Amino acid sequence: MSLAYQIIMNYPIPNTPDEINALRYRPVNGDDILAAIAGTIKIARSQGQSLDDLTAEVLAEDTILDQMQRRWLSQIITQAWAILPEIS
Repeated sequence: MSLAYQIIMNYPIPNTPDEINALRYRPVNGDDILAAIAGTIKIARSQGQSLDDLTAEVLAEDTILDQMQRRWLSQIITQAWAILPEIS
């Protein structure tokens, strides 16, 4: 099942940072992760950010993810960025 199909069929894409933040109070599952990624991309685009801008933020040092996790997430975001125009 494709990422686009899962996002369309299971959850609405969050429209605001508050909607994404609300996901953290639910048990973690794949659908919520997909929704959070899609919402992050949607918000970044609405703020005029490019894919490069967003991946730079993901790849920046932080205390939550290690470097390998940030690279992996960056790759997922790049794939999702390419898919999301199909469902916009």
